[in-house]
Amino acid sequence: MTKCSDPVILNLWHPVGAIAETVPGGVQDTVLLEERLSFAVDMDGEPVVWRSRPDVEGVDRVPGADRLPARSAYGYVWTSLGSPPAELFPIPEYEEPDRRKLNAATFGVNVSAPRAIENFLDMGHFPYVHTDILGVEPHTEVKEYDVEISVDRDEILATRCRFFQPMASTASGGGADVDYVYRVPHPYCSVLYKSSPVDEARRDVIAIFLQPVDQEHVRAHMLLCVLDEDNEDKVIKRFQQTIFGQDKPILENQVPKRLPLDPRAETPIRADKSAIAYRRWLSQKGVTYGVIPVAA
Repeated sequence: MTKCSDPVILNLWHPVGAIAETVPGGVQDTVLLEERLSFAVDMDGEPVVWRSRPDVEGVDRVPGADRLPARSAYGYVWTSLGSPPAELFPIPEYEEPDRRKLNAATFGVNVSAPRAIENFLDMGHFPYVHTDILGVEPHTEVKEYDVEISVDRDEILATRCRFFQPMASTASGGGADVDYVYRVPHPYCSVLYKSSPVDEARRDVIAIFLQPVDQEHVRAHMLLCVLDEDNEDKVIKRFQQTIFGQDKPILENQVPKRLPLDPRAETPIRADKSAIAYRRWLSQKGVTYGVIPVAA
């Protein structure tokens, strides 16, 4: 019997670890939706995930009946405690060979997954939290942008987002107006596309894949899929680690830690248009885990 009783969340794919940080055949332990799990990448490169058992010491000894659904995608091992869809949401840019594909880091954060997604979508905090990097005063206005909830693709899409950034990425040569597109293709995952300073016809891709440990704690896996031929991996990673390090205390001071879905619970402003759509989308889906549902 699972401790999470939300069928929407149980039947999704969730990330549990970066493949680059595993050793073939080596077992790692983690927690997903309050369940202790173990996972490994076997000698053939295939992911294996199972509910942790003290009598199982190696990936080759896991009984077939104990194995959970498992797949590798975008550099991570994914699993599900329920019956997940056949496919994960697409990120076509990940297949482009000239991109740098890195796990910037995996951060433990004392907050619900929906709160973390809402923060990822918020441009209004850039000048105040990410000063001189993603924003700077007096460039504080969030310009009008478009948000849609796509029924066909089952995702939220925010377009025409534009913000002045002193240093948008490690490849930036100075301040510039940066175009953003946000996707939320999964209740606990979001993908950001932003102008590439290397090629104006293409975009860098930054994704946050949240692993819900429980209703008020997550592991945030940060994917970078960027155009940058000049900087070392550690430099590219450190830039994103700095950004998330600035967000972490803000996230952990959120009250309540779970996201209220009632639009009247917190005062909305224009900058929160994506957040309003996200809350509505979660309500429409019937998500209850990590949120405060609208009172009946």
